[in-house]
Amino acid sequence: MSRPSDRVLGFTLLAAALFAATFVDAALRRGTHEAALQRTARLAEDLRLSDPVLFTEARYTRHPTQADLHSAFQDHPVAFEHFPSGSLLPPPALLLDRHEPLDREAAPSD
Repeated sequence: MSRPSDRVLGFTLLAAALFAATFVDAALRRGTHEAALQRTARLAEDLRLSDPVLFTEARYTRHPTQADLHSAFQDHPVAFEHFPSGSLLPPPALLLDRHEPLDREAAPSD
């Protein structure tokens, strides 16, 4: 008889091994898809697009270079992210470089 904790441990180890296998599979398949990625980048350059479309959900994930820091909160300032791709794609570094230090530079008003 195995204890329930042994089954949970076995399932966790199996899930971790399968997760690691996805990275091995991605590394093996990268070479076969490299040409397609280069064609997509070349097409975006030929059509003078700002960047290739990464996600199809929200405008701030479709075109990251055209987004601002507040577009994710267009419905309400404290609204939760309702598009899964919004949690996968950080804001462009250009936006963070301009806005991030504002909280450290601002002085309280008298």
